[in-house]
Amino acid sequence: MALKDLLVHLDGSEHAVARLDFAAGLAARHGAHLIGLHAVEGGLPAGLTSDMGGASLGLLLAELRAAAEADAARMRLAFEDRVRRDGLQGEWRESMGMPPEAVALHARYADLAVLGQPEPGSAQAAMNEMILEAVLFTAGRPVLMLPYAGHFTPAPETVLVGWNASREAARAVHDALPLMQAAGQVRVLAVNPRQGIGGHGEVPAADIALHLARHGVAATAQHTTAKEVRESDVLLNSAADLGAGLLVMGAYGHSRLREMVLGGVTRGILARMTLPVLLSH
Repeated sequence: MALKDLLVHLDGSEHAVARLDFAAGLAARHGAHLIGLHAVEGGLPAGLTSDMGGASLGLLLAELRAAAEADAARMRLAFEDRVRRDGLQGEWRESMGMPPEAVALHARYADLAVLGQPEPGSAQAAMNEMILEAVLFTAGRPVLMLPYAGHFTPAPETVLVGWNASREAARAVHDALPLMQAAGQVRVLAVNPRQGIGGHGEVPAADIALHLARHGVAATAQHTTAKEVRESDVLLNSAADLGAGLLVMGAYGHSRLREMVLGGVTRGILARMTLPVLLSH
């Protein structure tokens, strides 16, 4: 699968320009059409209520809409300037509605959606997490999530694959093929591999590394046991040791409720990610 349509969500936050830079570089590298989407709520933000009268409420809504329009105009200018400067094929889109549903809808017609990591404590954190989940669960497309801090290359030389022999991980490996085929080194890592039916083969991660080899990806397989360390931390530590520029993994192998209550690899990665992560469900 080649990357021919890329969607980047540009929400007007201070991190949106870095997201645009990354997505534009990725589009240029793969000769892809780039879609810039600005999606904002059309009414009062979720969780905000008001006891004000109709006139005051109308004034507040007008102020919020004006701010959203100013953000959209600023991001559109940045997007169109970048597309023109890099000689890309691209288009600008805007949506005034519920951002999770809007981003998921537009993502269905793209090969990959570039989104931003929810920044703990920020005003956009809850919304960014809802957007991520909406795309993963309803769009049928992978997400490339960028950390809120740092600068990252759209052409990673080294890629780490977090492999747990699940449906979600298999989907992520397939979705990431164009990125891995362009990389110089790919490491497949199985953490605490399961045995038996539905688990790993005799040599954990070897089967998927062989499959990747048939797609022109020279991947090496590795497995480790770390019962006392969170799997998400093992993956992030391994990525740092390798100098990886991309982590590929399945997302939400357990239910969102279970991950929210008990924790899970996906939520652990989202909370502490230090490199771009390609997620598929």
